[in-house]
Amino acid sequence: MREVLTRLRDWLRRDRLDAELQEELAFHRAQLERDRRAEGAAPDLAAWAAHRRLGNTTRTTEDARERWSLPWLDHLQQDVRYALRGLRRSPAFALPVILTLGLGIGANAAMFGVIDRLMFRPDPYLRDPGTVDRVYLQMAGGARDHTSPIFPYTRYLDLHRWSTSFSQYAAFVAATHGVGTSNAARERAVLGVSASFFDFFDARPVLGRFFIAADDRVPTGANVAILTFGLWQTDFGGRSDVLGESIQVGNAQYTIVGVAPEHFVGVSEGTLPAVFVPITAYATNQGGGDSSDYYVKYSWDWVEMIVRRKPGVTRVAATADLSRAFLRSWNASRLVHPRYGSAEDVRPRAIAGALRTTAGPNPGLEARTLLWVTGVAGVVLFIACANVANLFLARAMRRRREVALRRALGVSRGRLAAQAFTETAVLSLLGCATGILIAQWGGFGLRRLFFTSTTPFDVIADWRTVAVASMAALIAAFATGIAPVLFGGRDDITGVLKSGARAGTYQQSSARAVLLVLQVALSVVLLVGAGLFIRSLSNVRGLRLGYDIAPLLLVEWERRGTPMDSSDRVALRHRLLETALARTDVERGAWVSSAPFAHGTSTLILDVPGVDSVSRLGRFTYQIVSSDYFATMDTRILRGRSFTDADRVGVPTVAVVSEAMAARLWPGQEALGRCLRFSWRSARPDTMPCTTVVGVAENAVHDPVADLPMRYYLAEGQIDFGATWLLLRMRRDPATAAEDVRAALQSVMPGNALVTVRPARGLFDVKRRSWLVGATLFVGFGALALLVAAVGLYGVIAYTVAQRMHELGVRIALGAQGRDVVGLVVGQGARFAATGLAVGGALAVVAGRWVQPLLYRQSAVDPTVLGGVAILMIVVALVASAMPAVKAMRADPNSVLRAD
Repeated sequence: MREVLTRLRDWLRRDRLDAELQEELAFHRAQLERDRRAEGAAPDLAAWAAHRRLGNTTRTTEDARERWSLPWLDHLQQDVRYALRGLRRSPAFALPVILTLGLGIGANAAMFGVIDRLMFRPDPYLRDPGTVDRVYLQMAGGARDHTSPIFPYTRYLDLHRWSTSFSQYAAFVAATHGVGTSNAARERAVLGVSASFFDFFDARPVLGRFFIAADDRVPTGANVAILTFGLWQTDFGGRSDVLGESIQVGNAQYTIVGVAPEHFVGVSEGTLPAVFVPITAYATNQGGGDSSDYYVKYSWDWVEMIVRRKPGVTRVAATADLSRAFLRSWNASRLVHPRYGSAEDVRPRAIAGALRTTAGPNPGLEARTLLWVTGVAGVVLFIACANVANLFLARAMRRRREVALRRALGVSRGRLAAQAFTETAVLSLLGCATGILIAQWGGFGLRRLFFTSTTPFDVIADWRTVAVASMAALIAAFATGIAPVLFGGRDDITGVLKSGARAGTYQQSSARAVLLVLQVALSVVLLVGAGLFIRSLSNVRGLRLGYDIAPLLLVEWERRGTPMDSSDRVALRHRLLETALARTDVERGAWVSSAPFAHGTSTLILDVPGVDSVSRLGRFTYQIVSSDYFATMDTRILRGRSFTDADRVGVPTVAVVSEAMAARLWPGQEALGRCLRFSWRSARPDTMPCTTVVGVAENAVHDPVADLPMRYYLAEGQIDFGATWLLLRMRRDPATAAEDVRAALQSVMPGNALVTVRPARGLFDVKRRSWLVGATLFVGFGALALLVAAVGLYGVIAYTVAQRMHELGVRIALGAQGRDVVGLVVGQGARFAATGLAVGGALAVVAGRWVQPLLYRQSAVDPTVLGGVAILMIVVALVASAMPAVKAMRADPNSVLRAD
């Protein structure tokens, strides 16, 4: 090791050592010449004698240089210089290679940046993230098990108490609430956390302190808050005297006790939090009807849980331990809620899984689509590598004579292979730099698609993404450099040298043909995927929702500590609706218990006379709505009537059911006049009075992925349900009207109560994001793959034409017509494309079974999509072959034959 370090040190100062050696040799030569002249020899004879006495100084110099150098490092330096000189001499070869690799590497770098941020990147300040897990609870339900990271606080206490594999436990809840007072109040993300939450992080507060155990006592925690660094800067000006001040968060006033460090976000996955509060205080202040006994009942699912495994405990062991604790907790919850199913039926299981829910045991449709698109980016890189390998093979065949001559002069095959790999490595590194710039540029579009405007997406400054791009460059260097080594340089040296200048005449290369067919086939697969996602997105956009969402505004209000009884809430709802309808840009308005796409649907235990086991027929959800709801939503009443102002307390209760619900409960029969029974509390529904069906509405879709339109509607005038959602049908663009409407409604809100307004269209766009993401990225990568494949096809055909010019000249001299030459060249391109189409079509059909769950009302094997891609690929192949074909048709037989 010491010798290696010594050689490396000498190699770094080799110029100085070489100068000293030459100076020493010159000194000895001068001394010898002086001695010979002193003996009487003539100057020229003295110089000759000195030279002969010193011997082979070149050999001496080389021997000395070997002592202060590393041969492999010298060879690498020589190879890099040789590669750079070669690239400088042939920019027409180097630039397409760099750009092609840059596109492939850039696509992968950009997609890794997205996937890393959404799924794998540890949150800032998280200590030892490899040991931190999120807890998921899984229960049997219907056709498949139901997995959720959200469960009751009591369940969290049970898992904490009865599991032994973890050294740390923490509970948290993420929600949005009004933060601030009066006109400065805005809806912001709030994180309710247990006092143990901050122990998971190596973070220290900028000011004050984090929560302590006394702040997080059951049942009522302390009303203290920790500001995020961003909120401290924007709303409090970064003042150091902010501690002790009061801040309104949701329904309560909290005292500021600390400021979190910059970039600290906890484990937030959506909107970045603005403030942290103790989770027990959050439950008391923000909880609904179940908040008073949240720590003993199991009926309010609202808490998420993270744990840190003890040293040596694997996720498998931790999952087994949690499952035992969950089983014990489930049996305990049945004592509080006897109607819960038995453990044998529910099969409760707890999972210690990924901290990011997008990488958890039940990732959403968008996360699964992203993983597929990441694989697509890898396919694009493979296509780019195949294209570059084809170019290298073509150049290797052109340089056969040069390689044979170098081998005849004694250069080993290994040395030639090292030079080839060095050249591809240099090109790949340049492609990597180009790819990072492309990813940086493309990152702006990806940020708009996946993140908020404030989320950083600086690829150049992100070492993880740069590392992945560099790894992709090394893979590309190996993949493109191995082809010439495997398929080139095998010729007989004597035969190649004897063949003379005509050695470059046309020779078929099966390796190049296979690479080209693979490029076309994989491009076909990506284009088919793009077509399927475009069709899926079109189906989602064309979906009849059962209402017109485009002109709707969603208005939500929050009490924020303002005392209100039932009559006050009713009066406020009337006042808000009247204020909204007084505006000329508001056409209609209605109150609803759960707004479309904004709130989870609710269920009740339902009993229908004459129908056995209603629960086995599916999931029936309900909404409580005011009388003008269906007109506001533009939902058609197909039979019967809608609600009216006459449907009030004291008259027989009525309901409107969806067409799907009517068909499921009373197939082939009339639903009007039927009886529904349900219970709001624990009483048996079959003991409750009938609610008569007076109308059948068209199906209203709240979630195109999972929600079934089996829904029934109850009249708001007959139930005091404390609605907080107001739907407004606008006469102008809801996005431009939102702030004006908010200001008008806020002016009539009592005390600190807050109103928030948002266009309903944006919530629907969130639901269809997965298909938009799939369509956008598949189209982008498919077009990129098609471009690379077209360039590759053009390169192969153009190179083939260049090699066959002698043959084509002879054909023309013997009477071949231009159309015959064009047909010969274009036919070769068409054959390549047809073969690639056949292979790619088969691959697309096979892959369809895995893609099918990502599509919406679209078959993965669609003849229209396959046919369209086939036509597109044939057209591209004909265009790519046409230019070389025209050049071949214009070949001058005299010039070609004279060159022979």
